[in-house]
Amino acid sequence: MTKDIILAGVGGQGILSIAACIGMAALEEQLFLKQAEVHGMSQRGGAVQSHLRLSSSEIASDLIPEGHADLVISVEPMESLRYLSMLKPNGYIITSINPYINIPSYPDIEVLLKEIWSQPKYITLDADQMAKECGSVKAANMVILGAAAPFLGLKPESITKAIGMIFGSKGEDVVNMNLKAMHAGRDLALKQL
Repeated sequence: MTKDIILAGVGGQGILSIAACIGMAALEEQLFLKQAEVHGMSQRGGAVQSHLRLSSSEIASDLIPEGHADLVISVEPMESLRYLSMLKPNGYIITSINPYINIPSYPDIEVLLKEIWSQPKYITLDADQMAKECGSVKAANMVILGAAAPFLGLKPESITKAIGMIFGSKGEDVVNMNLKAMHAGRDLALKQL
């Protein structure tokens, strides 16, 4: 098993939490894991991207070659499109439809969505609304993680355990809200398949 994943979004959207949950779940399953440095973290509202590689055998490099990513997981639609060149021809885009308008020249959302929907494989969802319904808009990243879950090659219980470990210090209510958000995203992705 090998999964090459591009994580993309905007600083403050929880990309690191998505990466940590996937990484913990992979380690739970005794997979090899490499993550490239996350770029853009130093500025809230700035572009954030990271390469995350999982494999059942050793991984030589933490960088994914262009055209080799299995998934582009994004909490922001423009950022998902920024990394199209990284995606395999049969790879999936998993993204929220909610824009984070952080620049004056932000493209029209309808144009962005039309481009995403013209790709061969994608899952799009209103992560903000789904997260709000689960208890907090801050859980939008967990909705996106859930939508990506069917494509990660990881056991659902490993992802559940990872969320518990990552958010456990914040209390049971926070863990349960994040689990609820992850399950909502997964359920919607499974329906879209």
